[in-house]
Amino acid sequence: MAPDKSRRERPAKPALSRDGIVAAAVGILREEGLRKVTMRRLAQELDTGAASLYVYVRNTAELHAAILDELLGTIPEPSSEGGWRDRLERLLAAYTSTLLEYPGLALSALVARPSGENYLALVENLLALLAEGGVPPERRAWGIDILLQHATATAAEHADQESHDDWDALARAVRDADETTHPQIAAHAADLLAGHPAQRSSWGFQVLITGITRTAVPPERNPE
Repeated sequence: MAPDKSRRERPAKPALSRDGIVAAAVGILREEGLRKVTMRRLAQELDTGAASLYVYVRNTAELHAAILDELLGTIPEPSSEGGWRDRLERLLAAYTSTLLEYPGLALSALVARPSGENYLALVENLLALLAEGGVPPERRAWGIDILLQHATATAAEHADQESHDDWDALARAVRDADETTHPQIAAHAADLLAGHPAQRSSWGFQVLITGITRTAVPPERNPE
């Protein structure tokens, strides 16, 4: 029987890096879902100790933000077809769709604060489209925050597969509302429940875009 190879003869493990850790995390996300993207699981994937990962990523929240930034790189550049409002909505819809591909990540994105190059590219494109529409600079800056919040919340709402039963219960409650105690709900029940999620999301984007073009920001905007 041949002797075991010594440690010197074994192939060396790749050196740890932030990029390598994030790439491994994205791989686990795609194969196993966000719940499996833990420091312990990552350490197992990278054949290292969990403590060594904290040198590159401070905590799980920062890791999730880095994963989100990595996936934002898959969003294509905005098309030049159509008016600026349509192109802005398409870009936001593409962002929403990216989150919907990974159900857990959409919920995490509600509190994640990505700051990588792909996030900056998304913000740059949003600002450019608002500028093309003649939106004043200060409204552009505040407007993208609201637009991304709406897109993220929409993805989070529809990514949670366990919420279907809750939605059915809410729909029944709205349809069965007593018009003597809840006259407004009874009168608007059909409209409250109408519309495909994509239609509602599109309408929401257009409402926000219109509001951004017409609503001035406070004159004094002190930084935090």
